Amino acid sequence: MENYFSISLSPEEIRAISSIGLAHMGDAVYEILVRTWLCVHGKATGKGLHRATVSLVCAPEQARRSAYILPLLTDEETAVFRRGRNANVHSIPQNATRGEYQKATALEALFGYLYLLGRRDRINELFLAMMEPPQTALS
Repeated sequence: MENYFSISLSPEEIRAISSIGLAHMGDAVYEILVRTWLCVHGKATGKGLHRATVSLVCAPEQARRSAYILPLLTDEETAVFRRGRNANVHSIPQNATRGEYQKATALEALFGYLYLLGRRDRINELFLAMMEPPQTALS
């Protein structure tokens, strides 16, 4: 029996999954992380919690936050990010540009890839870098 709460596929098995498939998985991973982060930080309750979640998981915000982690990615992770960015998507949400949607899809593909590899610690490390970026001297 598979344990789908704690799955770990081989790199060969993951390569057989399309970029869109990885992004589909990563979308769910990212959203659960955002929801958990919001609950833990007491950012909102009720309707405000839903609104806060939507504002953080939308493509423009994912694209913006992905910039925080690009310098931290390994060569392997960069290749997965690039593969996700180049995925052939047919529809783009009205609130996002094509570039934002491509970056969001790339981020989701990366998170899906890492999740399916069983690399939860790395996902958490990247997520924290996105949610709590270091402050610059100009901030």
